[in-house]
Amino acid sequence: MPGYVLHNPHLEGGEFFWKAGPVGVFLSHGYTATTAEVRLFAKRLHEKGYTAAGPLLAGHGTQPADLNRIRWRDWVESGEKVYQQLRAHCEHVFIGGESMGALVALYLANSHPGARGVLLYAPAIELTISTADKVKLYLGSSFMPYAKRETLDTSDKWQGYHPELPTKGILQLLQFQHAVKQVLPNIAQPIVVFQGRKDTAVVPQAGDIILRQVRSKVKEHHWMERSAHPILIEKELDEVTNLSLSFMERTLAS
Repeated sequence: MPGYVLHNPHLEGGEFFWKAGPVGVFLSHGYTATTAEVRLFAKRLHEKGYTAAGPLLAGHGTQPADLNRIRWRDWVESGEKVYQQLRAHCEHVFIGGESMGALVALYLANSHPGARGVLLYAPAIELTISTADKVKLYLGSSFMPYAKRETLDTSDKWQGYHPELPTKGILQLLQFQHAVKQVLPNIAQPIVVFQGRKDTAVVPQAGDIILRQVRSKVKEHHWMERSAHPILIEKELDEVTNLSLSFMERTLAS
């Protein structure tokens, strides 16, 4: 796409690895976004002594056409590389993510049962798009490479592709959802889910879908009443941070 630039190109959105203490937190951004989506939260954790790291997922941070050329396993591979870096440095690692990044976190949690806990923010296990729209995507993706995002459910702290939504990439996201649902019964780590009450991208039942399927004995579900979908850059970030820190501290203590 000639002349294309990211929405909010001035923000930092690349991969990051911030060393601190022996407990690490992996944080993945969501579909079409960059690490700008999780950096504010990661910085707060880092200030509290946690080592924090986040991948720039394959096909992101460049141009929308790149998301039409990758597969969902490429996103997992991007996350796996950063997770291994954290494991090499840290005694314990929590795996987290925002939106599609939460799917990356869940898939990695299945692959790495030794991870200390799972942090999910607006997990995109099921989107609000209708079955009819999904069918249109499958039928039209070959000749319609992009769909237009009507609204940007986020703030000036978000960076990513807008208004172009790569359609083949969306199909990969739908396949990724299916793959993650298949492994949910294998996940047993302590798990916490955060959802924004004003989220228009993910179904309200998303947290329940996940928590009903995992084998975790410790499960928490928090609703942020004033937040929309990108919950880690919304106005209730202070509360989300405090609840997340409390969850990790209690998990480590147990």
